[in-house]
Amino acid sequence: MYDMDTRKRTLELLSNGRSINSVSKETGISRAAIRAWKVRIAPLPRMELAPCSGPGDPASYAYLLGLYLGDGCISPHPRGGQYLRIACADDWPGLIEQCRAAILAVRPSDKVYVLQRQGCVAVTSYGRHWTCLFPQHGPGKKHDRRIALEGWQQEIVNAHPWEFIRGLIHSDGCRITNWTVRNGKRYEYPRYFFTNKSDDIRKLCTDTLTAVGVQWTITARGSDPYNVSVARKASVSLMDAHVGPKY
Repeated sequence: MYDMDTRKRTLELLSNGRSINSVSKETGISRAAIRAWKVRIAPLPRMELAPCSGPGDPASYAYLLGLYLGDGCISPHPRGGQYLRIACADDWPGLIEQCRAAILAVRPSDKVYVLQRQGCVAVTSYGRHWTCLFPQHGPGKKHDRRIALEGWQQEIVNAHPWEFIRGLIHSDGCRITNWTVRNGKRYEYPRYFFTNKSDDIRKLCTDTLTAVGVQWTITARGSDPYNVSVARKASVSLMDAHVGPKY
C-alpha cells in the first residue's frame, strides 16, 4: 500500500502525458496499482491526509535538510504515513542527539526513536508529512535522479545557510588535519571535506558555501569529482566558527 502523497505524485506524472508503463518503471510501482488509482479518482477516507503545515522551526529544518540529503531516506508505512530515517554513525553521539532534536523541532507532534544497526543508528520518526517536507524523496538512489530544492526550501536555506551547511557536513562531510612537506619540514593544516556522488547535492553545497563567503574547490576521487574541499585559512576559520567537527 502507498500513502496518498505517493498516489498524487504518480497520477501527476500521468497527467503530464506519461504512459503507465514509463511511470511504473520510474517509480517502481506496479502498473496494476497505477491503473487502479487512475480509475479510483476519489481516495479512500482513511488515506486522507491533513494539509502539511510546514516545518515547526525553519533553522532546525535547514539542518535536518542537510542531514536528509546526505544520509536520509523516507519509506511508506503500510497503513499510510511515512518513516523518516537518518543514518548516524555510532562514533558521533553528539550528532545523533542533534539529529533527534532537529526532528522534534521540525515536527513537535511526531515521536522520534533510535534503532540500532551494525556500526550506526537510524534516527527514525513516523509521520504523515515527511514526503511534503522533503519533496526530494523518490525511488532509487539520490545520485541517480535530479535533486532540486523547492522555492520555499531555498528561502529557508537562504535564511539559515550555516544550519544547512552544518547538516551537510555532519552527514557526508568531515574536518580533518592534512599535512604537507615543504623544504624538508612537515606542515599540518585543517581542512573540511564534503563527499557526495550527486552532482546536484554537491552544487547545493557549493552554492551555499559561496553565499556565506567560503572558498572551496572540487577534488576528484579517481576520475569522479566527489569531494568539495575547503582548505583556505580564512574559510576554514569560518567553518570552525559555524560548523566545527562532528562529536
